[in-house]
Amino acid sequence: MKILSAEDVKNLLSLGEAINLIKKQMVSVSKRECILPLRNVVDLGQSKKIGIMPGSLGEGMVFGVKLLSLFPENPSKGLSSHIGLITLFDPDTGIPKGVVNADMITAIRTAAASAVATEQLAKDTSKTMAIIGTGEQAEYHIKSIPLIRPIKEINLVGSSVEKAQIFVDKVSKSSHNLKFKIFEKVKDAVETSDIICTVTSSKDPVLFGDWVKSGTHINAVGASIPLFQEIDISVITKARLFVDYIPSALAQAKEILYGIENNIFKENFILGEIGEVLAGNKIGRRGQEDITVYRSLGIAAQDLVCAQYVLEKSNKLKTGNSVKVL
Repeated sequence: MKILSAEDVKNLLSLGEAINLIKKQMVSVSKRECILPLRNVVDLGQSKKIGIMPGSLGEGMVFGVKLLSLFPENPSKGLSSHIGLITLFDPDTGIPKGVVNADMITAIRTAAASAVATEQLAKDTSKTMAIIGTGEQAEYHIKSIPLIRPIKEINLVGSSVEKAQIFVDKVSKSSHNLKFKIFEKVKDAVETSDIICTVTSSKDPVLFGDWVKSGTHINAVGASIPLFQEIDISVITKARLFVDYIPSALAQAKEILYGIENNIFKENFILGEIGEVLAGNKIGRRGQEDITVYRSLGIAAQDLVCAQYVLEKSNKLKTGNSVKVL
């Protein structure tokens, strides 16, 4: 069995490669070719949790499980808030064939999925992007979205101006073509932005509909369980709403659950999955004035396809470490 570290994943999987993998995989997800049980979350107390995400890419294809600890205080210790492993199994024998670092896979595949959605939903001319948050996902979204849109300016908001400046000092070294502006208030950062990415672990909304101008595209990424909510319901009621996987959105997206439970809208308010837009079965952006939202929950199919790609590439290049499990 091959064991691959975060550094191995980083060396073997570029954002461009991940974008291509996710683009193809999300079409498969929307065709219901994958088996994707909903994420199971165990509360460990003190806002600490462990998530269990099993899945299969289809009959006779790779299957596995992602185990991910969610420890919100980890960044203050210099660690990712999402730490774990992805175990892949041989589809013929069921023997474990690989254990892949989940933190780096999560960072890359989430930002890649946002890029895929942005390519389908954002205006072609989008040049200014607001990033709400200063963690690992903020860094990777700053790397991924400019791959598919001509981003020139980043409007950044963190939990403090000091943290935001530290973040800019770090990421600007590898983002020479981008101009960074730091804002104290989310409202000021998003009002002039063509694209907004919320990548926080906030339990309360940080983005409200009145702040969002016509034509904006929003990637709402950070809230993967109903404990967290980054965007107010007023954001999605004025937007064309798309998700990665409808069963996950209806079970785990707090603002969507609130809207349905309070009869503000019905389940069909979700216009479709991004895979359906990619396949040409649903219309994404209709015109320059549309506000679009991609509500990302994150699904095991994204993790599995990326982990499988990394494992195959590692075997071809003879990298990583191997151990016997039988």
